[in-house]
Amino acid sequence: MRLAYARSRRTAVVCAASLLVLASLGAARPAPAPARSCGAGAPAAGVALPGTPVPGAERQQAVCLPDLTTTALAGTPYTDTADQAGLAARGTRLPSGVPGVQVDGYFPDSSTFNATHGWRHDAQFVIRLPERWNGGLVVTGAPGTRKQYATDALISDRVLAAGFAYAATDKGNSGADFYRDGRRPGDAIAEWNRRTTQLTRAAQRTVAGFYGSAPRRTYMTGISNGGYLTRWQLENHPELYDGGVDWEGALWTADGPSLLTSLPTAVSFGQGEAGVREMTAAGFAPGSRFLWPYHQRAYWGVTQKTYRAELDPGYDPTCPGPSAGSTVEEILAACAADGAYDYASRPAAVHRAVERIALTGRIGRPLITLHGDLDALLPIATDSDVYDRMVAGQRRQSLHRYYTVAGGTHADGLYDSHPDRLRPILPCYRAAFDALTAWVERGVLPPADHTIGRPASGDVVHSCRVDS
Repeated sequence: MRLAYARSRRTAVVCAASLLVLASLGAARPAPAPARSCGAGAPAAGVALPGTPVPGAERQQAVCLPDLTTTALAGTPYTDTADQAGLAARGTRLPSGVPGVQVDGYFPDSSTFNATHGWRHDAQFVIRLPERWNGGLVVTGAPGTRKQYATDALISDRVLAAGFAYAATDKGNSGADFYRDGRRPGDAIAEWNRRTTQLTRAAQRTVAGFYGSAPRRTYMTGISNGGYLTRWQLENHPELYDGGVDWEGALWTADGPSLLTSLPTAVSFGQGEAGVREMTAAGFAPGSRFLWPYHQRAYWGVTQKTYRAELDPGYDPTCPGPSAGSTVEEILAACAADGAYDYASRPAAVHRAVERIALTGRIGRPLITLHGDLDALLPIATDSDVYDRMVAGQRRQSLHRYYTVAGGTHADGLYDSHPDRLRPILPCYRAAFDALTAWVERGVLPPADHTIGRPASGDVVHSCRVDS
């Protein structure tokens, strides 16, 4: 996509000044930024920066852009719309027209799954610094096995338009073979948490250097695995954040439930009423039955194989591996034993591996959780329902709000195929984020836990109220 730039000496000078401020961040006390705008006259090519503008980064490159949002960046090296596939409903309106600076880079890492920018280096990140800053910072990690640009349309565009700086990480490994990272079971997932903490600290310093003052508020948020990261960060590093929004975060507990307790039933799912009863007993909502054939083809087998390989590689040493194949069909055929997997009977070492990444519910900052009642990948009954009880068990319920989205499922893109049965969660997520900031910044208590009903009419792609 062609990016139009206003050619002016003044804006180019302002951009250069801002980039020099970024380059000075390695100093103990960075000088205040002489300007908070990079202007529209900057070159489209990346700008090489001396020094260490992002603390701890091994490599970084910054560029001034007339628009940091997906609408303008699609087709450029500054986002990856292919990695966003299926996450948003067709026709979702995206904010645009947010000028600023984008910094791409990576932290030192030994794995090479992420080929973005041709770097073939993991622990990649993106930091976006809007020209008009509201004093806040939003941090997220990639959902699923995706990379750092995965939530540009879902999260980045809107928070940038509201004036927040934004930072996202690939979590330190990505792709269906992420389990190959690390030396012992659980290492790869444990790295997700470490990389999110690392980026948050670095982004806070980068923001402080660029704008001349530290962020007044830092929010953690994410979808799916990004929701898990949000829960974990607010439990383990509440000092870094002011609050968070957890969009259907994955739940890990040492004794279950988790993906390893619900997915085996789905992998071996049989047709007929007996199969439906087994699925319901495993936590899958009977109303989501129309989504099961698709998830059986696209999600369940691959997901079970990948996470079981990460946390319990000794269960079937022949799967995964090169013999497992590369297509979904080949993987399912080679990993058929995953359908008989019984987490409860696995050795204590497996449970200890899960315990390393497990959640406790002991959040230290305000958290809003949203989950669709028709989620057919992370069933709400064995995920957020349980996490809500865990938070209450830690006596932290005053810090938590839990909203069930009627008709919501794991990926909003499925709404396009079933508009009569589903509703996108994104509008409710945006409303929840607004409720969080009002809670944190103005003391406006969000509504009590409840189900957000699917309206009989109206624009469900763009409209949702968390108080209805």
